[in-house]
Amino acid sequence: MTVSHGGQTGRCASTALSADVVRRLDVLKVQSSPVSAMANITKKVSWSGRGEEGTPLLNGSEEVKYTRQLSGGGMFHIGRLSTVDLDEDITPEEDAVRSKPKEIPHNEKLLSLKYESLDYDNIENHLFLEEERRMGHMSFRCLEISRWVICGLIGVLTGLIACFIDIVVEKLAGVKYDVVKKSIDKNTEIGGMCISLILWAALNSAFVMVGAVIVAFFEPIAAGSGIPQIKCYLNGVKVPRVVRLKTLMVKVCGVICSVAGGLAVGKEGPMIHSGAVVAAGVSQGRSTSLKKDFKIFEYFRRDTEKRDFVSAGAAAGVSAAFGAPVGGVLFSLEEGASFWNQMLTWRIFFASMISTFTLNFVLSIYHKKTGELSSPGLINFGSFNLESVKYNIYEIPLFIVMGAIGGLLGALFNVLNYWLTIFRIRYVHRPCLQVMEAMLVAAVTATVSFAMIYFSNDCQPLETQKQSSEDYSLQGFCADGEYNAMATAFFNTPERSVRSLFHSPAGTYKIETLGYFTLVYFFLACWTYGLTVSAGVFIPSLLIGAAWGRLFGIMLPYITPDPSVFTDPGKYALMGAAAQLGGIVRMTLSLTVILVEATGNVTYGLPIMLVLMTAKIVGDYFIEGLYDVHIKLQSVPFLHWDAPATSHSLTAREVMSSPVTCFNRVEKVGTIVDVLSNTSTNHNGFPVIIQTAASEEPGKLCGLILRSQLIVLLKHKVFVERARSRLRQRKLQLKDFRDAYPRFPPIQSIHVSQDERECMMDLTEFMNPTPYTVPQDTSLPRVFKLFRALGLRHLVVVDDDNRVIGLVTRKDLARYHLGKHGLEELHLAHT
Repeated sequence: MTVSHGGQTGRCASTALSADVVRRLDVLKVQSSPVSAMANITKKVSWSGRGEEGTPLLNGSEEVKYTRQLSGGGMFHIGRLSTVDLDEDITPEEDAVRSKPKEIPHNEKLLSLKYESLDYDNIENHLFLEEERRMGHMSFRCLEISRWVICGLIGVLTGLIACFIDIVVEKLAGVKYDVVKKSIDKNTEIGGMCISLILWAALNSAFVMVGAVIVAFFEPIAAGSGIPQIKCYLNGVKVPRVVRLKTLMVKVCGVICSVAGGLAVGKEGPMIHSGAVVAAGVSQGRSTSLKKDFKIFEYFRRDTEKRDFVSAGAAAGVSAAFGAPVGGVLFSLEEGASFWNQMLTWRIFFASMISTFTLNFVLSIYHKKTGELSSPGLINFGSFNLESVKYNIYEIPLFIVMGAIGGLLGALFNVLNYWLTIFRIRYVHRPCLQVMEAMLVAAVTATVSFAMIYFSNDCQPLETQKQSSEDYSLQGFCADGEYNAMATAFFNTPERSVRSLFHSPAGTYKIETLGYFTLVYFFLACWTYGLTVSAGVFIPSLLIGAAWGRLFGIMLPYITPDPSVFTDPGKYALMGAAAQLGGIVRMTLSLTVILVEATGNVTYGLPIMLVLMTAKIVGDYFIEGLYDVHIKLQSVPFLHWDAPATSHSLTAREVMSSPVTCFNRVEKVGTIVDVLSNTSTNHNGFPVIIQTAASEEPGKLCGLILRSQLIVLLKHKVFVERARSRLRQRKLQLKDFRDAYPRFPPIQSIHVSQDERECMMDLTEFMNPTPYTVPQDTSLPRVFKLFRALGLRHLVVVDDDNRVIGLVTRKDLARYHLGKHGLEELHLAHT
C-alpha cells in the first residue's frame, strides 16, 4: 500500500503535476492564492522574476496566509507544491535569462527543505539486537576504551592544526608588517607615503584574494567561523558537506589568509569548526573523500556516535583556541550538544585537555623552550598583576552599566550584520562577486588603518611600548624616541592589539584615539563578518569591547571627585571586551569560564558573569545572537530547547504531515523502487504496516524503515525469491549498512531489472519494530519535548487502534515560532 505525502524527510509530498493540471490550478488562483505563490518555489530555484506572483512572497512584501484545505476537500499542507516544475513552456532564451539572476529575493519566513535530520535514535532492528546479544562484557569494555582513544586522537590532531595556523599566521603577518613598516619609515623621511599605502593595501588584498578564491570556488561551506553550522549539526540537522576533509583544508588555509590579510577577524572561531571536522573523520576510521578505509572504529559509523565525537571536537577547538579546557566543555554543552551524559562530559574534557597540552608542547618546541607548558592557547591575553585585579563593591554597578552598553552595541552590530547579510544573499551571490567584495574590504581596511595612523597625533614614549611588549611599533610623524599609539591598535594582529589594551599602563592611549578606533573598527568588523572567507568574530568583538572599555576606564577619573580611585583602565578593558562579545554572541556560562581561563585569574569571575548576563538580557530584548541570526537567515529547521510558549493549543493531528507513504511488511520491489525514485518527493522514513484485508482504513503500525536501509537492501538484492532459491546469498549484516554510511548511493545508481521488480522484499528483519509513536491528541509542547530530547528524525502519529494517520518530522516542529504577533508559521520551500 502506498499513499503519497509531501515535503521532505518523510513529509507529505505531491506527485509531479502535468501541464494540464497546472493550467487548471490557475483557475483556482482567486480562491487559493497560496498555491500559485508556493508553486513558484521550484526545486531548482531560478529567481529572475518570471511570474511576478512568486516574488512578493520571497521579498516579504506581501502577507500570504496558507490554507489547509483546497476546494474539493483535498488535504493541502504547506510545501505541497514546492517541488512542482512549471518551466515546461519556457523558451531557451527565457531560461538563459532566468539562470543569471541579478537579485535573489529572500524572506526569513521561509524554512528550507534542503536540510535533512540526523538519526540520533538507534534503529533497534533484528540485526542490531543480534549483534548486541553476541557482544560480551569485554567487547563493550573495548568499545569504551576505543571512545577514549578517539577523543585523545581528536585532541592531538586539533592541537596540531592550531599550532600550524598559529605559526603560519605569525610568520606571514610578521613578514607583511616588516615590509610595510620599512616602507613607511622610509617614505616618512623622503615623502611618497602613497607608495606605502598602496603596498599595504595590495598585500592585504593579495592574501585575502587567495583565501576568498579557495572558499568561494572550492568549498563555500567553509566561509565564516563555522560555529552556526556546527550548532546546527549538533542540534540534529544534516548540513551538507560541513564535516568533510575538503572543508577542513579550505578552512585552515582560508583562515590563515584572512588573518594575515589584515581583515578584522580572528582565527579562534574556525578552530571550533576544524575540531569538529577532525572528530567526524577520526571517529569513522576512514576517509570517504580519499576513499581510504582503515577498517577501524567501524562500530561508530552511525549518527548517534558521530555526533558525540563532533561535540568533543568542537570543545577541543575552543580549548586549543583559548587554552580553556573547561570552557570548551561548557561551550559544547551550552551552544552545541542537544544530548548529554556524564561519561560524554568526561570524554569531552579529556579531548580538551589533550588539545591544550598538544598545542603547548609543540609551541614550546617551536619557541626553543622544550617542555615549558605555560602557553595557554592561540590567544594569550596575558596575566593581570595582583594590583590591577582588585575591585571594590562600588564598581559592581559600573560593570553592570558596561554590560548594558555591550548589549546595546552587540544588538546594533547584529542588526547591521543582518541587513548586510540579506543584501549579500540578494546581490552578492556569484563567487567572482564574493571574491571582489572580500578584496574590497581588505583594501578599505588597510586604507582606513593607514589614514587613522597618518592623521593621529597620539605620540607616546617608547618606554611604554617596551612595557607592553608589542613588536610592530611605528614612529610615523612622531619625534625620535616616540611611537604612534594608533599604530599599536591598527598596525598589529588583533590578538596583539587586545593584549596591548588590557595591559598597557595608564596614559598609553589618548581618549580620542580609543574613540576613533572603536567607531572605525566596529563598522569594519561588522562589514567583514559574513564575507566569503574563513574567519571568526571572537577576537574583533573582544578588540572593540577592550577599546571602549579602556575608554570608559580613562573617563571615570574625570567624572568622580577622587580620581585616584580609578587608576587602572586595564580591568575596564577586560569588562568591555566581555560585554561586547557577550552582546554579539550571547554566550554566558562558557564565555565566563573561557575569559577566566584565558586571563589566568579567577578573581574577575563574578564581574565577568554579571557583565555577560546583563549584555545577554539587554541584547535579547532587541535581536537574537549573531549565530542564531545567521542560522535563521540560512532557513535551517533548528529546534530550540523548548516549544513556543503559546503552542499548547496545537496538537499532533494539526502539526503532522498526512497522508503518509507506507509499506507493507512484505512489499513488492517495483513499488519500493517507484516510491524511492519519485523526484517530486524525497521521503526518508516509511512506516511499515499490516494491512487488513479489503479495508480502506490505514494499516496498523508494525515498524519504521529508512530510505538508506531500503537502498542498501536493493543494492544487495535482498528479495524473498532469492532467499528461497538454491543460490542462497550470504545473510546481510549491520556491517553492510555501516560500510555504506554516510554517503548512501542514490536510487538512480541501483539497477533493478523488470523481473526483479516483480519480486517481493521482506522488511521484517530490517525495520525498527519499536518506533516512537504519539496519540493524535498529544499537545505540541509534549511532542516537541519527546522529539527534541530523544533526538528523533521521525515520530509516528497513531489513532486509538494503532493505525498510522500521520508523521511528525523536524520541519513540522521547526516551522512554529513566536513572532511579533504571537505564534507564527514559517513556509516551506526549496532555497
